[in-house]
Formats: sequence, structure tokens, C-alpha cells
Amino acid sequence: MLQIPLALTYSDVLIVPKRSSLSSRTEADTKTRLTGAINLNIPIISSNMDTVTESDMAIALARLGGIGFIHRFMTIEDNIQEIKRVKRAQNFIINDPYIVSPDIKVGEAKLFAQEKQVSGLVVADANKRLAGLITHRDLIFADDNSLVRDVMTARERLIVGDKNTSLEEAKLKIAKNKVEKIPLVDANDIVIGLITSADIYKKGEFPMANVDAKGQLIVGGSIGVKGDYLERALELIKAGVDVLAIDIAHGHSELMLNAIAKVRAVCGDVQLIAGNVATASAARDLCEAGVNGIKVGVGPGTICITRIVTGCGIPQLTAVMEVSKVAKRYNVPVIADGGIQKSGDIVKAIGAGADTVMLGGLLAGTAESPGVVMTRDDKKYKVCRGSASFVIAQRRKSINQEKNNLNEIVPEGVESVVPYKGPLAEVVGQLVGGLRSGMSYTNSRTIKELQENVEFVRITPGGLRESGAHDLQDVK
Repeated sequence: MLQIPLALTYSDVLIVPKRSSLSSRTEADTKTRLTGAINLNIPIISSNMDTVTESDMAIALARLGGIGFIHRFMTIEDNIQEIKRVKRAQNFIINDPYIVSPDIKVGEAKLFAQEKQVSGLVVADANKRLAGLITHRDLIFADDNSLVRDVMTARERLIVGDKNTSLEEAKLKIAKNKVEKIPLVDANDIVIGLITSADIYKKGEFPMANVDAKGQLIVGGSIGVKGDYLERALELIKAGVDVLAIDIAHGHSELMLNAIAKVRAVCGDVQLIAGNVATASAARDLCEAGVNGIKVGVGPGTICITRIVTGCGIPQLTAVMEVSKVAKRYNVPVIADGGIQKSGDIVKAIGAGADTVMLGGLLAGTAESPGVVMTRDDKKYKVCRGSASFVIAQRRKSINQEKNNLNEIVPEGVESVVPYKGPLAEVVGQLVGGLRSGMSYTNSRTIKELQENVEFVRITPGGLRESGAHDLQDVK
């Protein structure tokens, strides 16, 4: 008789509490690995869905200690701008500040500043020799037809620095001279950078922020396996992306393995995450192909119907356990993607072997997620849709990522609305707080200890019901 193994998801189990030496959950350290070369301060990643992650989400999450993966369902040019916007959101030194000529009209400078979403511009000649600065205060009341040179703060009145200007020196100069920006120049007065008071402030305001060697926020990008994926990969790397995810519904496929080989050949040693998969054999093949991280999850997402449409998939707890056992032998980190409904599920996912979790539906509906806030019956909502939905299939075709006829598409995701949840920081704060509490219950001071200390027990439907609020009378 055929033996069918049992597979479990997060709601099928609980974690056994252990004697704990942690006097407070604040003692729990949530630092973890995204890839072998990239660490995060919290194990939370925002999904590369078009209703979850664009630059606003990526900026906000990186400042909180996680990372966002910007979706690929846009033109390459738009994708580049989204990555650049994240990279410019926070710096110690802006190495390529926006520069305008002193001979353009103020109206042009205003439009340029609005387009780039900056409060001031460096003014320089055609050889990039510093001529002055023009700020929001200069622009706001200036006549649009006047020239920039007539309203800017001229070079001789500026406080400047050079390539050796340190953070502390910049702070002192800004405080002493009551300025907001310090242009950096070389010995010939050529502009080589810019330091702003806003960036220095952000560095102190977001101590958990994940930044690169230049002090810029880290960000991920997403590519597929067809169409423009190689060109997109190269352009995103040029734009400064820190890590790429090759992201398709069935990651254990020849399409995926061929794409990994081609990306490696063209892009070299870029940090590369691949998925989604759900089995030990898939993990082995991806590790052997040379990826730096594996994304786990076939069908567990809030708006994913892969398991209903195809009949294929593995419940997420078992999938994470199976993949992580193999990935650990190769020292490749694992991302649990999908199925997370509450903070306790994050604890279970990491206990099962994941290093990070990728969230879609939980972050859709936050202030920083793409899309407008809608009101229905005095309640606020935002749209959330899966990356395998029909709408996304249409978009892939329109931007040369897919050549199939639309009547051949079988959607594996749906589109719906989710309640508006307010600022991302509040949602992430609750999730990280729950994770730290789970770490204290298991006597785990680090993510690694949590992975080693967790002991699961299966529960019945009665146990699941008992786990939530129950036997209460509504108060009208």
C-alpha cells in the first residue's frame, strides 16, 4: 500500500516552552543572514509583489533593519529609478549629487528638484566646478524666469569639505555655521560629493538601518527567467542593487537552473537568491548551481492559489524544514516565503530552519505599500494581488517579460483588498516584538540559538482553537 507522508504547516504545531535565562525579551538579538555576504538586523523581507514593494517600502523596511525586494513588473528604466531612489534616501556622503547649471531658469531647477524629490541642488559649471548651492528656501519665492545664478548661495559664501571630511567634522561644521548642506570638492574645486544634515540626522534616527559600505540603505531587486531578465539584472547592478532574486513560481526547473548559469556568466559574483522551491532535492540543485540564498514556499501565500490550480505544493513548515536541512550543509541561508499570518509564525519558521521570512499580505495595506487608499463603508483598504495573477500576466506581456497569449495564461494568484494598516513601523514593531518574545520562551538569545532550541509538538483542531481567544461574550 502506498505510504503518503504527513506534511505540516505553522498552525499544525506549537513550540515547547523552555526554562529561560532571559530576563527580558529585549535581550534577544534578531540579527541574521540574508546571504553569505549580507546580514540583516531583523529577519524580515518584503515580498517582490507590485502591491507590496517599491522604493517607499524598501526605504522604510531597510531603516527598520530588514530589506525590501522591489518587484520587476515595470520597465527597466522605472526599475532603475526605484533602486536609485532607495540608494539616495540615506547616505553619509552623496557621491553623485544632483547638479544644475547656474545659467538655467529657476523654473527648470524647481521642476528638476521636484522630479528628483530633493530639497536642494548643487550648482556647477560644465566642468563640475562648484558655483554655489540652491535650496528650497531659495526656490520657493523666486521668479521662475530668473536665473539660478541670481538666487543661489554663491561659492564664496559656502562651507565646503573634501574627501577626508569625517562624520564628526561634518556635524561640527553644520552646527557651527547653521547650514544644511556641505558640498565636497577636490583641490581644483570640482564637486566630488555632498553631505546633508538630513542624512546625518537619519543615521541617528534609524540605528537599526541596514546600510552598505557607503552608508546607503540596502535593497534587493527581482528578475525572472524569460524576456529581458539578463538586461534587467545588469542594469539593476549598475544602479546599485545589493542582491538579486530570480523569482518564479516553480524554482526547481531547468528554466531556473539555466537562468542562474546565465546570470552568473553575465553578472559575476552578484549576491543571488533563487526560488521558490519546497523540497530537499530542489535545495540541493540550487545550492549546487551556486546561489547565495534559497526562497521556500510553493503555494502558502495569502493570495496564492497554486495548490488549488495545480494540485502541487507542500505545507510550509515541512517545506522549510526539508529545504533548510540541505541548505545548511552548503551554508546557504533560507528565506521562508509565504504563510506567515502572525508573529508566532515567524518564530516557527525560524525554528524550522529559516534565516529570514518574506512577507507579502502582512505588509500589503501599510502606508508604504504601493497603491492608493480606498474607502468602503467608512473602512480603508488597499489592493493586494499575487505575482501569478492575471493582471500581472498582462503587465509582463506589455513590458516584454512574457510572450504567451493571454488566453493561454492560467492564473495562480488572485487580486483582493486588504485593510489599511497604517505605518509600516507599527506593523513591523509588533512582529519583531512577538519574535523576541518567542525567543525568550525558548531561551534563545540569537537567531542561531532559536534554530537549534526549538522543539515542536503537533496540535489538534481543539488545540488550535484553544490557542486563540475563545469562550468570550461580545460586548455590544
